[in-house]
Amino acid sequence: MLILGVFSGSHDASACLFDGYRMLAAVAQERLTRIKADGGRWPSEAVDDVLAVAGAARRDVDAIALGRGMFPWRWFRHFHGGRWLEGRVREAVGRPKPKSMERELVRLGHADSAAIFDADRFRAEEGFRPAARVAFYNHHLAHALPALFHTDWDHALLYTADGGGDNVHTSRRVLADGRLATLYGGDEAFAGPLPVASLGLAYGFATQALGFRINRHEGKVTGLAALGRPILHERMAARFSVGEDGHVATDFADLRAMRAFMGGLAAQASREDMAASVQALLEETVLASVRRVLALTGARRLGLAGGVFANVRLNQRLAEETPVDEVFVYPAMSDAGLPAGGVLQFLLERDGLERWLASRWPLEHLYLGRDFGAEADRVLERTAGIARASADPAAAVPPLLAAGRIVGLFARGMEYGPRALGGRSILASPAEAAMTATLNRRLERSDFMPFAPVVAAEDADAVFDLPAALRQAARFMTATCRVRPAWRTRLPAVVHVDGTARPQVLAPGVNPVYAAILAGFKAATGLPALVNTSFNVHEEPIVHRPEEAARALLAGRIDALATERALYVRSGA
Repeated sequence: MLILGVFSGSHDASACLFDGYRMLAAVAQERLTRIKADGGRWPSEAVDDVLAVAGAARRDVDAIALGRGMFPWRWFRHFHGGRWLEGRVREAVGRPKPKSMERELVRLGHADSAAIFDADRFRAEEGFRPAARVAFYNHHLAHALPALFHTDWDHALLYTADGGGDNVHTSRRVLADGRLATLYGGDEAFAGPLPVASLGLAYGFATQALGFRINRHEGKVTGLAALGRPILHERMAARFSVGEDGHVATDFADLRAMRAFMGGLAAQASREDMAASVQALLEETVLASVRRVLALTGARRLGLAGGVFANVRLNQRLAEETPVDEVFVYPAMSDAGLPAGGVLQFLLERDGLERWLASRWPLEHLYLGRDFGAEADRVLERTAGIARASADPAAAVPPLLAAGRIVGLFARGMEYGPRALGGRSILASPAEAAMTATLNRRLERSDFMPFAPVVAAEDADAVFDLPAALRQAARFMTATCRVRPAWRTRLPAVVHVDGTARPQVLAPGVNPVYAAILAGFKAATGLPALVNTSFNVHEEPIVHRPEEAARALLAGRIDALATERALYVRSGA
């Protein structure tokens, strides 16, 4: 059974395709359109891409799981009077305005998406079979379910947090005794007002106040926080509280007041101190909340998802400072990961929890985008200004890296989620601190942002003080940890000012050419790690097609480009 999952939110629109319980493909819309965080409309490009990866067409789809995102007004069937007339006029003049399913449900005070959605028209216009099932998923349940599905846990706390979705900013669920119970954050939220106590938006408003873009540059604030002092934390924390049930509350009257408060504080401190303060607010408040829910439920395993848990420093503290045995952060933790969770909700409702739990499988990799294979080499070989330098990238790349060159890696399918994990990565030597400045200059990135390392699983314990609770999460670069003192001066390009790094621990067999390059570099230099950063220039999505990788090589962003079959350089270089 082919099940298509789609999220058409205002940002991070995306799609995925499952065959039963097996995920075949997944992609964020931005990678295809080259518009950062693209969203706000039906993501046709993403839908067609995941189907093409699987060799399927729209008429092959048996079910579609939809988030309550943005849809054309004509797919709604509850508009009347002036709202209906406005939609007709906008469409007639070529200026249609998509409508948010979430906002419409809040306006109506219920969660019955099917009651207001014209599924027949949707299927007809989009080329799906009339018999294809259409189902809607809950935003935070769709965040939570993948954090459970890829584990073997029978007792766990699932905790989600983001800027908001389906009229809440967070959810708490517990799996115990063969039951999955919602403690907070289900569809009942549509019947009430939007809660104000959003830590995700508090962090986002601080991001705005520092001159960055909300829902895009929060990672910059995390990096900047290590350079400052949390001198404003007490004033921020005084506006929030954590109840005995772990629920976070605030005394802000509304989100506008919260934004103004953050803006006022930012004007009173350096950007480093403001960043450190809001980082402390996030860490301390989420820690307090999670600790209380763990105590109430007795859970020793913690599943995390939602944009807040893109904050890798927070994830480290949750692993180190709560009484858990294991933490798993779903790697596609942002809204781009919702389609996978939506399909999992569809399967859960269809089959029941017992079968759903029995169908789980471990997440081995995220190479779920299009794998261009030999086509990538054909594109590069016919691109003017690019020459093939070697047919053995595993042997040719390590000497270049050891000599201080920067190499792009275009291998396997593009990664699902925000992290480059060897499918669309830029590699460099971590041996010189100057490499950080070189990479930032060539990729037009902020000079205070740290770069992450990749290390083979066999070397991880020697280099990093990695908590046992983060073993699985570290495969996907979703948490920081301390770098052991002996390696801090030997790997300066991947060690942040606070002595931490955000490693990718590379498991055997996941990406052979990537592993071979890493092993070759270690053999040549004695260093067990490489810089691994995403294959993109600042404010551009990670590359998707080989043509985009070729442009990066020709523009001098990288010195060489490796595929699984060859190494390429600029002609005459």
